[in-house]
Amino acid sequence: MAACQSFEDLQLDPNRPVQAEPSLLLTAIETNAFSSVSTGAALASRQLIFTNSTSDNQYYGWQRAGFGDYDQLRQVLKLEEEAERTNNDSYRALAIFFRSHYILKLTNTFGDVPFSNAVKGQEGNFLPSYDSQESIFIQVLEDLKMANAMLSSESGQILGDIIFNGDQMKWKRLINSLSLRTLISLSIKENNSSLNIIGKFAEIYNDPNTYPLMRGNEDNGALRYLDIEGNRYPLFNSNDLRTAYYLEKSFVDRLKAKNDPRLFSFANQTANGRDLPENDPNAYEGLGGANPLAENTNQILAGNGSPIDSRYHSDPENQPSLLMGYPELAFTIAEAAHRGWINADASAYYNEGIRASMSFNGISETEITNYLNQSSISFNQAEGLRLILEEKHTSFFLNTGWESFYNQRRTGIPTFSLSTQIINPGGIPKRWMYPQNEIQLNLSNMNEALQRQFNGQDDINGEMWLLRP
Repeated sequence: MAACQSFEDLQLDPNRPVQAEPSLLLTAIETNAFSSVSTGAALASRQLIFTNSTSDNQYYGWQRAGFGDYDQLRQVLKLEEEAERTNNDSYRALAIFFRSHYILKLTNTFGDVPFSNAVKGQEGNFLPSYDSQESIFIQVLEDLKMANAMLSSESGQILGDIIFNGDQMKWKRLINSLSLRTLISLSIKENNSSLNIIGKFAEIYNDPNTYPLMRGNEDNGALRYLDIEGNRYPLFNSNDLRTAYYLEKSFVDRLKAKNDPRLFSFANQTANGRDLPENDPNAYEGLGGANPLAENTNQILAGNGSPIDSRYHSDPENQPSLLMGYPELAFTIAEAAHRGWINADASAYYNEGIRASMSFNGISETEITNYLNQSSISFNQAEGLRLILEEKHTSFFLNTGWESFYNQRRTGIPTFSLSTQIINPGGIPKRWMYPQNEIQLNLSNMNEALQRQFNGQDDINGEMWLLRP
């Protein structure tokens, strides 16, 4: 007995680090947060179809999603702790930004989710209550404002930054641009005086010295890929992408009707169209996202249907993954101007968004000018919202995660095709059900949130606070 050590002493591994430099944490967090390439979102957003099986994303048959982003929030918490330890306000600001990013993803997926009491297991809180979606959005807007104010030439050096290489001004531009995305996502609440969405949007837009915004693609919040093992484009060498992903019909039809040269960047010719020039719209054809799987596969056997462009599965670098890009910001400001939230030229920002999106996809300046000179593309007030949101939808092709779906969920533009083949009787779902683990581990708090939002029903067609006028 005298020779034994304390059991508690044996639980501490002297070789295991209990601290980490913030720069080491930052790189891993950035790699995850900026990885936004999602075929699931492209299927749900009627940009792609899948032909190997009946995809739940394409046919709106999803049920539960996971709380995996809380794992990332735990890493963000560690970044915040290490920022405090090293007294570096720059890392504090970035921790706030990433916390806001991840909680927005979670609340957009489910509705009410744990936030103020989340990731507090070390404090003994293993049953976090659910915050209301309204309180989450209010807190995020306050947090992003604080993060912007923290960053300055005196706030501390940023190392380990693979996005902006420590450029604090570019981070401020991204932080404030995310604030505008958050505010435009609340457009259904524009008449809620207590939220003051319009006033908050105008405050940021009208004061570029305090709230700088992205100015072009050079400010994109982008993760760039390299032809190095572990750093390649995430769909590189994907056999499914090579053989089973085709462009969706309504998407192709819209691009063809507008003579949009991005079509030739997004898609390959149909088997029947291979003898035609690559820039001939007749060589391209989409397949119905709501059509029966067998009908689409028969169309492919007949030589119809445009596969996704080979660069998405054959180019290890392809194009960057965007957490948020300048095209989105330009269209967001155009929409706010069109709604009368700010005194700005909606047409100018609409054109800016198109230019930036086309440039991002390798379209030449001549082609961009020709596209903008078409009368059908020219901005007009009567059709302004449709024009802006259709172009925004196009600009999201295989980047920026589920933003294309969330924008359509908010506005109904563009129209997504439905049929009797859709798995969900309610049509396009509005949310995902809470994870199975919450039923097993946090049932009481989950039920309280369900009762508050959806009369107790965990329903994919439930209308979350964000979507209720």
